[in-house]
Amino acid sequence: MNSSISIAEKKEFLKWFLKNYRFHKRECVWLINYFISDDLVMENLHFVEKAEYCPKAIILSTVCSNEVPFRFLKENIVTSDVEKSFHDIRLNPEEQVFVQLNFQHSNKNPQYSVVMEENPFLPESLHPTKQYEIWAGLILDEAVTSYREQCLYEKINEALDNKDKETFLKLTEQLKRERSSMQ
Repeated sequence: MNSSISIAEKKEFLKWFLKNYRFHKRECVWLINYFISDDLVMENLHFVEKAEYCPKAIILSTVCSNEVPFRFLKENIVTSDVEKSFHDIRLNPEEQVFVQLNFQHSNKNPQYSVVMEENPFLPESLHPTKQYEIWAGLILDEAVTSYREQCLYEKINEALDNKDKETFLKLTEQLKRERSSMQ
């Protein structure tokens, strides 16, 4: 599996995560620090949702989550022993490892979303439906439109502050055109 997320991005995220969250099990901190120290492990590390469907997965939970504190899954083996997972990863750094982090508002966290990847092992029945894709597209379009409008308002206000009539007229005309195209 080729990841479009760079090792540097993953390391930066994990360092940020360690500064901002506490795990139920303190051993998870040294596991994460080991990840950060080994580029081959980082290259094969993927952040996903529903990691339990992956052939080799680690599920880590912070104290702000009610989820299971730690799980390591490899094929048919499941353990809550952080040390066993560490040794397996250390001995097999070339194997893909899928990590799920459970923490408060993880689905809304911009730092986490940067490193998140689609879970390639998710059963078809759990993939987002076409309807969700359409809704997501509509929400994204609305957000982009709102952002563009906000930027135009800021530029219009700046033109007013600078008493720049020409720019003001040009921008208000552009705003009118964009609003009429939305209807």
